[in-house]
Amino acid sequence: MTEALRLIPRAEAKLAAKDFKSDQEVRWCPGCGDYAVLAAVQGFMPELGLAKENIVFVSGIGCSSRFPYYMNTYGMHSIHGRAPAIATGLATSRRDLSVWVVTGDGDALSIGGNHLIHALRRNVNLKILLFNNRIYGLTKGQYSPTSELGKITKSTPMGSLDAPFNPVSLALGAEASFVARTVDSDRKHLTEVLRQAADHPGTALVEIYQNCNIFNDGAFDTLKDQEQAKEAVIRLEHGQPIRFGTDGNKGVIRNERTGDLEVVEVTPANETRILVHDAHAPSPTNAFALSRLADPDTLHRTPIGVFRSIERPVYDTLMADQLETAVEQHGKADLAALLAGADAYVLGQSAEGVQQ
Repeated sequence: MTEALRLIPRAEAKLAAKDFKSDQEVRWCPGCGDYAVLAAVQGFMPELGLAKENIVFVSGIGCSSRFPYYMNTYGMHSIHGRAPAIATGLATSRRDLSVWVVTGDGDALSIGGNHLIHALRRNVNLKILLFNNRIYGLTKGQYSPTSELGKITKSTPMGSLDAPFNPVSLALGAEASFVARTVDSDRKHLTEVLRQAADHPGTALVEIYQNCNIFNDGAFDTLKDQEQAKEAVIRLEHGQPIRFGTDGNKGVIRNERTGDLEVVEVTPANETRILVHDAHAPSPTNAFALSRLADPDTLHRTPIGVFRSIERPVYDTLMADQLETAVEQHGKADLAALLAGADAYVLGQSAEGVQQ
């Protein structure tokens, strides 16, 4: 068992997907990609072997943030953008819990951007599922921080002027120790990424491309169409050459002049130059360069999979060790005395304790 799960009580009996389904009616728009993600998560949870009472889902505000209602675990539908902050407090104070954050591109990257990057840099033991549909769905179709440049929406009738965030690039820039991307409709890939995220000690951020069929339908058709996906999806596997396309005819190399990564047709002359993916590399340089390959408008040549997975000190463990050291050196603190301070006095008494 990994450090991420070591302190969490195991389930007494073997659980199934149905054990993680709550009695609440699932209320998303018919055809929403959230249904696929929910089914994948509920189907995956039994693999953890954890008691339901020791799993918590914390969400912010948005369509995806209804998630805790539908999981038969503990959960909290919190406030806009603050899910990482609330989950940080929970994970650091209760190391016997498996804490998951469910958020959206608007919730996480707009009002919640500051909370997200600090959770990532601290490496708190959280698993963050970021649903990215490139639109505000709950508030009915305004552009979001991941909407493409020129996006016409209710709030940008002449086209968005904002350059979009790349969530994977953002997470890597914040020194996240685990960063991955997957797609809502690819159940096998999504489950494998969830599996690796759950095993990771520290913060794991998983961006999930999720279709909003009401306000941004077809945003990821390039990656979902069987034929187009052959040329558009780059599947990253640790230790494997980065190749894709029909019969693996395309590959990723480093340009010897600029140092940038680029896509080439694989030939006998350049085959030895094809980059081998190393998710465990100490430097995030290659992972960041891979995250920049996708065209933000067309999503052609989009890498999915685990970009980075490295070991870094976990915030929860560091804090627990620090508290233990403090107790060893100074004894257990008297909280009431600490709050009162040395100069406190009782109202109505003099300094000598005589009633006034």
